[in-house]
Amino acid sequence: MLRIITSRHSSNTFTERKGKHVKELLRCYRTAVISTSEPKMAVASVPLSGSRGPTLGFEDYSLYSALSEDELIGLAIEHSLADAHSSVTITAPTKKPAVQNESAWSRPTKSNPTFTRTTPVYPHNAPMPVSSPAIKPTQPCGKATEPQQSTPSDEATRSYSFVTEKGQRCVAWRRYDGSMYIMPESEEPLDPIVEAIQKGAAETLIKLSRMGKSLVQPNKLGWTPLHEAAFYGQEKCIRVILQAHPEAIDRRTPRQQTPLLLATAAEHVGCVQHLLERGANPNFTNKDGETPLYKACEQENLEIVVLLLKHGAQVNKPCGQGWTALHEAVCHNKVEICEALVQAGARVSTPNMYGITPIFIAAQSGRDKTLLFLIKKGADINSQANDGATPLYEASKNGHDEIVELLLSHNADVNKAAKSGYLPLHIAAQRGNEGIVSLLIPVTSRARIRRSGISPLHLAAEHNEDDILELLIEAGYNVNATLSPDRSKMYEDRRSTALYFAVINNNIEATAMLLEAGANPNLDTFNPLLLAIRQGCIQMVTLLVEHGADVNAYIPNHPTTFPATVMFCMRYLSMLKYLMDNGCDAMACLQCQCGSKPHPPIKTTQNRNNLDDRTDESPKVPVQFCEMISAPINSRWAGPIIDVLLDYVGNVQLCSRLIEHLDSYKDWAIIKEKSALPRPLMHMCRLRIREQVGTERLKHLNNLPIPERLNNYP
Repeated sequence: MLRIITSRHSSNTFTERKGKHVKELLRCYRTAVISTSEPKMAVASVPLSGSRGPTLGFEDYSLYSALSEDELIGLAIEHSLADAHSSVTITAPTKKPAVQNESAWSRPTKSNPTFTRTTPVYPHNAPMPVSSPAIKPTQPCGKATEPQQSTPSDEATRSYSFVTEKGQRCVAWRRYDGSMYIMPESEEPLDPIVEAIQKGAAETLIKLSRMGKSLVQPNKLGWTPLHEAAFYGQEKCIRVILQAHPEAIDRRTPRQQTPLLLATAAEHVGCVQHLLERGANPNFTNKDGETPLYKACEQENLEIVVLLLKHGAQVNKPCGQGWTALHEAVCHNKVEICEALVQAGARVSTPNMYGITPIFIAAQSGRDKTLLFLIKKGADINSQANDGATPLYEASKNGHDEIVELLLSHNADVNKAAKSGYLPLHIAAQRGNEGIVSLLIPVTSRARIRRSGISPLHLAAEHNEDDILELLIEAGYNVNATLSPDRSKMYEDRRSTALYFAVINNNIEATAMLLEAGANPNLDTFNPLLLAIRQGCIQMVTLLVEHGADVNAYIPNHPTTFPATVMFCMRYLSMLKYLMDNGCDAMACLQCQCGSKPHPPIKTTQNRNNLDDRTDESPKVPVQFCEMISAPINSRWAGPIIDVLLDYVGNVQLCSRLIEHLDSYKDWAIIKEKSALPRPLMHMCRLRIREQVGTERLKHLNNLPIPERLNNYP
């Protein structure tokens, strides 16, 4: 489910964007240097094409989530015009941008600084400001420097203005199908009516009207003079136009913008008041379904909100995605606007198309003031979105400690799970929110945790949240809790314990905590000891063996005639010796079904030393040690490996294949002689003592009541 809180427009940035220009934008992200004058805005600097630099991941796209679609296209256009050796710098203007479509009206506020605009989109006939970005490549840029001589269609939108290396002013146009083209900026003089409106010269406007100039004729982009006057906040010009043409008050642009909506979005209070008094409809929407009331809440302008409500604005009218004005006011944490909306009849628990209610937004984005206001007004504190998430779940997910504490103090249900089965405690443990975990542990049902099929210990171990893991262990959570079969099947290796997650992450600290707390290292289908051996971490191997890990572990779906632990440590002789010292079965490695008889050809279709190459169908005949050591990756170590194994067995006859390996290298002849001759009496005594005492008791040999000389044998 797509859920956006900081701005409803953000849902159109990456997840829902279609069209050919997306690929160009993604390419631009990897090759542009972005800088901004906003102090609270994150900055990303990436080398341009021609140099190797880091690639932005999905989490980095949040840097651009506040940009409108037009702005993103602007970035792509700039890059397409830039030379491979030139640098591009885009600086956010400090003035409020003048724009012609709704999606560009998001701007930074005190409550939400993420509404930062980094590229202005100017009206179709506005002069280019001095501070606007300009591109002057040092070398010609091919076709990009030769503007296309084409005429914008009625369905085209002006997206960006720029200057070529020759000083020519150009405009990038975007059609509604997503395609783009570039044309020179018109050098025709500004329309006299528009020029008069921009200057606020009402007398000049009257003279032009008397000279026969139309005050209602739309231009080629569908904007009438009344739209221009409302956009620029020229109240006197609005009076002149409406006095001559009152029927034009609710005319719309191709984006379905009325003069009232434009004036509201630009926060021209006087213009809004006059338009309403002259009968402008406050409930007409633009193409996104946004009303002037919604825009006023988005701009956090209480005065305009009150004006619109007094003139009949529908307070519960949703936009295209189901957001109401109250959703937007809560998003900006404006209690005064929320109060005005609720007094006008706003419903406090209206869900949008994703099932998100205003209280959900307040909890998710950490808006404590509006959250408390909504609770007092009777909002459903346990409302669930379409994915089953509750306000408490989202607050726990995003690390809002104060919000969690506030929700708990008003009896929020901590045991209501999302559709994923996760409780708020699960998501808090996964995200590493220690303070929230401490708040949720005492009030979360252990039985409900068990029914979910996963313990918060699993999530803490999986995401290397050691502090959370320690907190849960101290709270008494079962360190041997296993995943439910359904959740275990989600993993190819059928893992089930928190210890497995810690070992596979090579997290020694977490592994030690779990083992000290009583974790059983032998519960998983694929023994964690095998993981540690495969990773070559002797410290992890020692830790597991000391806490009872089975040194003779096997792999159920990969049968062998010898312990699988040997299979994974053939290249780590010191580790192999350590396993043998702790009771690994060496005799099983040197026993062969063929013996001194000729062996069948070795199958080379599968690398049996690589667990990733195994198939779901287990081989009918278990793999023998001589077959495993004959693999090319292991055969170079055959002599030393056999030499180590011989130290832990008595008289034994090597099979013909192992003899062949020893004969293949002259320095291994002594190993062959070692296996052929009767073993020394001291060696046989050593093996007998190990057999009688046992490997577990050998770890505490100094405490056994046996003669001192025997201590030297094992």
